This record gives sequence, C-alpha cells and structure tokens, in this order.
Amino acid sequence: MRIFIKSLVTAGLVAGLSGAQAQENLPAIAQEYTPGDWPLYARDHSGQRYVPLDQISRDTVNGLKRVWEFRLRPEGGGSIMAGTVPVVIDGRMYLPTGDAVVALEADTGREIWRHQVEGATVRRSVTYWPGDATHEARLFYSTGNALVAINASNGQLARGFGTDGVAPFEGANYSYSPSIFRDTLVIGALTPELDKGPDGDTRAFDAVTGAFKWAFNTIPHPGELGHETWLDDGWKDRPGANMWVWYTTADIETNTLYMTLGSPGQNYWGGDRPGDNLFANSLVAVDIDSGEYKWHFQAIHHELWDWDLPGPPVLVDVVKDGTPIRALALTGKNGLMYILDRTTGEPVHGVREQLVARGDVPGEWYSPTQPMPVKPEPLQRMWWNPEDVVTAEDTNAEHAAACRALLDSYGGQFFNAGPFTPFFLHKDGDPPRASINMPHNGGSVWGGSAADPTTGYVYVNISEGGSIGWIEERDPEGNYGNGTRGSTQPYDRGSLIGPGAYSGFNASFKDANGRDVRLPCIRPPWGRMIAVDANTGEIAWATPLGTTPQLAEGKRDTGAINWIGGATVTAGGLVFIGATSDGIFRAFDSQTGDLVWSEQLDYAAQTIPMSYLGKDGRQYLAVVATGATGEPVLDENGAPANAERVIVWALPDD
Repeated sequence: MRIFIKSLVTAGLVAGLSGAQAQENLPAIAQEYTPGDWPLYARDHSGQRYVPLDQISRDTVNGLKRVWEFRLRPEGGGSIMAGTVPVVIDGRMYLPTGDAVVALEADTGREIWRHQVEGATVRRSVTYWPGDATHEARLFYSTGNALVAINASNGQLARGFGTDGVAPFEGANYSYSPSIFRDTLVIGALTPELDKGPDGDTRAFDAVTGAFKWAFNTIPHPGELGHETWLDDGWKDRPGANMWVWYTTADIETNTLYMTLGSPGQNYWGGDRPGDNLFANSLVAVDIDSGEYKWHFQAIHHELWDWDLPGPPVLVDVVKDGTPIRALALTGKNGLMYILDRTTGEPVHGVREQLVARGDVPGEWYSPTQPMPVKPEPLQRMWWNPEDVVTAEDTNAEHAAACRALLDSYGGQFFNAGPFTPFFLHKDGDPPRASINMPHNGGSVWGGSAADPTTGYVYVNISEGGSIGWIEERDPEGNYGNGTRGSTQPYDRGSLIGPGAYSGFNASFKDANGRDVRLPCIRPPWGRMIAVDANTGEIAWATPLGTTPQLAEGKRDTGAINWIGGATVTAGGLVFIGATSDGIFRAFDSQTGDLVWSEQLDYAAQTIPMSYLGKDGRQYLAVVATGATGEPVLDENGAPANAERVIVWALPDD
C-alpha cells in the first residue's frame, strides 16, 4: 500500500503569519494538568515533556543543589529500573521500586506509604487517575496478565476495580503500567520474536470498573483495512506488530490515540509474510473510546532490520508557509523523523517512496521502496565507506588497529547502499561478505522526542553506529536472540562471531587498567542531541552528546551511545538529558544547543528527567539513576552505596 491520506487543513486556523507570530496564534494543545504537576510518564497526553516552569533557567541552572535522594533497590548494580519516571500530583510523588509502589513527599522525599507487590515486578512508572464524583484517585500497575488499582491516598487496593482491585486481561502479556486517557486505560502487548505466537493487539479497559472496552487488531484480519498487505495468509498466527513500549500519546481534543507498532515476528526474514505487512512498523491513529481506525502511516514496508517504532510520537503545532497545522513528530530505530498532520497522517514536509537495494535470500519478499522524509534530513549517518573507519587521532592506536583488523576479517569492505541496506545470504564456506547497515541498535529508541510548544522545536537524542553481518540458514541449536528459541524460520541473522544480530562495527582495546573497552569503529561523534524546527523541517542545531572517559584527555568528547533515555525541555530555556553511559546529567540551551550545566552521577540516568513544583513553591528537578558507570562504592554494610535512586535538585531556598 502506497497511500497517504489527505484532507484540508482544519478550517478557521490563522493563516498568513510567520515565525513566532504564527506560533502564538496556534490553538493550544489541550492540557488537563496543573502546571506544577507531572502526572503522566511524559508529563502530558501530548508527550511533549515540556515543563511550564522557569525558576530553573539558563541564568540560574548553575545554582542547582541536590536536596534529597531516595534509594529504589538496596542491592543496586543493575538496570531493572532503567526507564523509570515517577509521577507527581499536588506535591506527592508516586513511583515503583520493583517490588513495591511508594508515595513520597515531593519536596523532602519522606515516605508516606508503601504498597508491597506480590508475584510481579513493577517498573517504568505507575498510572495516575484523578477519580470522579464517587471514586477517589487511583494508581494502576500491571502484573503482566492483570491490571491492579490502588488508592492514591493510602496505597490500599481499590476494591471497586475488577475483583478486589485486580482485573485480569486476556491475550499477550504486558508488564508495564497502562496509559490513561480520561477514563480509558490502554495497554500494548509483549510478544515473542517468533514466526508463530500470540497477537500483538492493543487493548483498552475502563478505569472505574476494569471492564474490557475494545481491542485493535494490529495485524488486520480478513475484511479489515490492510489485510490485503499480507499475501499468502502470512497474517495467520503472526505475533509482533505490537505496541511494546510503556506509554503512548493522544490528542484529547480530537479523541485520537496514537499507537507506535513494532516489527512483525520473526525478525530478519519475512519470506512467509510477503507484502508490506500493515500495521507493522506503523503509527496508527484510533478513537480513544472505541478503538475505531482513523488513519495510519507506515514507516517501513516489510520490515527486515528489527527497526521498531518504540517511541510514541510527540504532538507539536507548527506553522508552514504561514499556515498553522496540528502536527506530530515520529521517530524510530531507522534514524528518521516524520512530521505528520496529526488529524490526517499527511506528511507536512513531504515523504517520498525511495528505491532501495534488495538482497538475495531465497524466498524473501523485498519492498522495492521505503518512505523517506523530504525534511528533516536523516538524523544520523546512513552511508558508509572505508574512509569512515576510526583513526588513531580519533581515539588511539590500539582501538584503530582493532577496527582495521575487524574490517579486514570481512575482506576489507562491507556492502552498503545507504538507507535500508539489505543483508545477503551467506553459506558455510563462502567468503565473509557482509553488509553494514546504519544505524545500529536504533537511531532513536524508546526515549523518543520532547517538544517546545512555544517554538515548534523537537528535541531528540540519537546514537550512531553500524550493524554488520549477513543472513544464514538457521542453526536449530544457535542462539539468535531473546525470545527466538523454537522458531521454525529457515533463515536468520549471523556474522563471523556466530548466530544472531549481535555484531556491530565496534572493537575492543585495553585501557590503562587492563580492562577491555569496546567502542564504535565509525568516526565520532557516536551520539548527538538534535533540535529540529518542525515548522520548517530543518535541523536547528546538533551537538555531541556524551563522552568516553576511557580515552586520553583531549579525545573524550566523542559523543556516546545513549539509546536508553530521552530529553525534557523547560520554559526556562533548558533541555535536560541523562541517557549516556558516562553517567553525566546535562542541560543544554534549548535555542542554541550550548551545554550550560552538567553533573557527574554515580549511576547513569537512563530515563527521562522530570520537573515539578513542590508544596513549598520551589521548582524541583528529578531523575532516576540506574545504569552503573563504574565500580560500586560500598557502604559500611557491604552494600552498594551508590545504588539505584531518585536524585532531586532545586535552587537554594532564599
């Protein structure tokens, strides 16, 4: 299917203006929250992660001081809580700790109550519902196969929900808290990466009773729109095409929910699912209350690279040629940004169907084209040649030599045809001909984007690198990745290191302490923070994000892999982000990209920062730090003193 659904821009929007003037005349995205609260994972339904507070600003940020911390897990040293974001309502913070949900005073960190969780792990977030005339405010989490409701006042089970606070659900498991839109709870699905398995359908439930409301078939059944894109009955018993991320976004004014859907099972070979495979790798807009289809945009036809669309779109109103447009920005693992009219799905700055190379795997179905945005330009490098190999001047002689040796082991060259480069068949005894596909491990992953509604700027962090290898006949005993054991597909990814999609173009060297350090083999930067002006589709600024402390002084500003995390933007003109493995928490000037503040943490802030107003009237900045950056520091009891924790800053209380 090669259609973009088109309609006229909503009547009555102001035209003929430009720049900031037109931006001021845009209708505000509906907000239902107090400016000082952070009630949802991404703060609001639009997913903007925009904080309308300016006590902490470009001029004051260097005065930030830590004011309290709260340890999540006493053992520390892991990443089970990566991606965790608390919610804050009326001066009270609610967050999961893995085996519990706790309520804290948001300006002191004092624990108010604790709800112990049995038989499940609660992470990422909890969902807040403000209640109604007859029901008090609730928090929701998932055990994997049931939704649980507790009272926000005391952490006790909300007995009016489901059976004694628990509402089981059918179908695929979903281990994260639901997204909420008014009184509708929405969950995705976690499906195996196999050729056969459970449906990846999105489901909705009533926040008052727990009753099932609707399900959307993410792989269309016979008679449904998109079914014709699954040839030869490839849709049957097909897992995947699932919303696996732990939150999504919506336009409350138009009652539209936006679902970002992943790849169809199985990865890397789709000979048994010929066709474009809707709604895999698509953004699908549906009615919040009924699940009724509105429109879709497919970012990848017949996906063969494991390039999901994990991050939900961010809603941002733009002005193009003087005409205001209600838009959204969609990013994904393919390293591209699509800016779409959020009422129709029509590209704002154009999308072209670009001819792409095809592989030679027996029985495979290759899409001849893939959708490439006219604007913005790709957020990262997508073409490769041997001149891109890192040099000793970039890092050091040992790393550069290891990278050259890796390239030589593949015959001194990789195949690359730019975006959507295919992998080719490799048989035992063949020369090691491999493709390199960029990006590797995703350009923009679940962190997605933030947006400033006053300027139309969209902020996204990206990681650079190359994925290398081929397609091989599947070894039934080989480890081809988590969730793939038992697959009956005949072909899968492999490389010189063996089965699976584990080979990136990176290599190791020994640091001064004799420890192995593995770094990308393409030339830096390896991570960037980017601002896109969604009004024009142009990149407003881009700056390296992250450092490599294992390198010598003068060579450390390389940018770093940062795919576990995302940014938050504030009315104070700041973009806050952790994400990088160096454990540095940073603030950039939202207009220029200049680094204006940073602090070294013991644990990397692999999540989304948040900011809120305390009951004392102060603006607080908070982040959950979970990713280990070095050797743990032990306390007097032998436990990690720098274990996973919430860290909170504020300006001095004068």
